[in-house]
Amino acid sequence: MPNDLPKSFLDQLREMTVVVADTGDIHAIEQVKPQDATTNPSLITAAAQMPQYQEIVDETLIEARKDLGKDAPPSQVVSLAFDRLAIAFGLRILKIIPGRVSTEVDARLSYNTEATISKARYLINQYEDHGISRDRVLIKIAATWEGIKAAEVLEQEGIHCNLTLLFGLHQAIACAEAGVKLISPFVGRILDWYKKDTGRDSYPAKEDPGVLSVSRIYNYYKKFGYKTEIMGASFRNMDEIVELAGCDLLTISPALLDELQHTQGELVRKLDPQIAAHSEIAKIPMDKATFDAMHASDRMASDKLDEGIKGFAKALVSLEELLKDRLAKLEEQVLTAV
Repeated sequence: MPNDLPKSFLDQLREMTVVVADTGDIHAIEQVKPQDATTNPSLITAAAQMPQYQEIVDETLIEARKDLGKDAPPSQVVSLAFDRLAIAFGLRILKIIPGRVSTEVDARLSYNTEATISKARYLINQYEDHGISRDRVLIKIAATWEGIKAAEVLEQEGIHCNLTLLFGLHQAIACAEAGVKLISPFVGRILDWYKKDTGRDSYPAKEDPGVLSVSRIYNYYKKFGYKTEIMGASFRNMDEIVELAGCDLLTISPALLDELQHTQGELVRKLDPQIAAHSEIAKIPMDKATFDAMHASDRMASDKLDEGIKGFAKALVSLEELLKDRLAKLEEQVLTAV
C-alpha cells in the first residue's frame, strides 16, 4: 500500500541540504539523528550542568587531577579538563552521528594565529589518540583575519576548520581564498543587529538581513567555484530556514528541528548552484588591507564579531568556574571518605 502521507519540511530539507544539530545535548542528537553536529562553549556549559552528563564532567576532572598530580593548582587542572571535556562530548556525539563534529578553539585566542594553530593541533591529536580520524572533526575558529590565517595553515595539514562568527562577505571571501573547509554565517545574530539598529520588530523572511547575507555568500561561492562549504547557523525562526533551503548545510536547534518535522507542505529550494553560476557578480580580490577596510565599513559585522568573541569568552569563564566548583566538591568527598 503506497505511503500517501506528505513529507515533512525536515525530510524535504534533508534531500537538498545537510542538516546539522546545533546542540551539545547528546540525548537531543540521538532523537533528531542529524548528519553532523556542532557545539560551542555556551552549549557545552549548558550540557555540563545537566544531571545526565555529570558522570562525563566528573570523570574528566578526576583524570585531569590524576595526570597533573595532587600538587597542581586547581586552575591548571580545570584548564586541562576544559579541553578534555570538549573532546569527551565530541567523542560521545561521534558515536551517534555518521558525519562530523565541530569542536571550538578557545575564543580568547581569536586574534592570535600561532596560539590558535597550536590549540587546534592539540585538539585534533586528542581525537586521533581516541581513534577518530581527522576527517570527522572540524576545528571551530572565529573568522578574524588572524583566525582565517591560522585555518589556512591547518587546512594545509589536513586539519579541517569551521570558521564561525561570520557576518560579512569580506570574511567569507577571505575564508574561501584560504581554502577553509566550512564557514558558519550567523543568520539570527545578523537579524538581531538590524532589528536593534532600525527599531523594527520584525522582517519578512525574504527580506531578513541574515537570510540575504547567507544568500549573497552562497551565490558568490557558487559563481566563482569555491569549494568551501556554507553552513547557515543561529536561526531565530523556521521561516529563515525555509528561505535558505538548498544551502550546503544548515545547523539547527532541536526545537526548530522539531518544528520542521511537524510541518507539512511543499518545501521549495531557494538556493541553487546552477542559478548562482549564471548570476551577475563582481569578484573582489582579498588581502588584509581590503579585509580591514571592508570590516571597518561594515558596522554590523564589526559589532557582532566583537560581541560574539566576548560572548564565547564569557561562556568559557562560566564553564571554568563550574568545573572549579565541581573539582572542589569531588576532592572534598575524597577527603571525607578517608
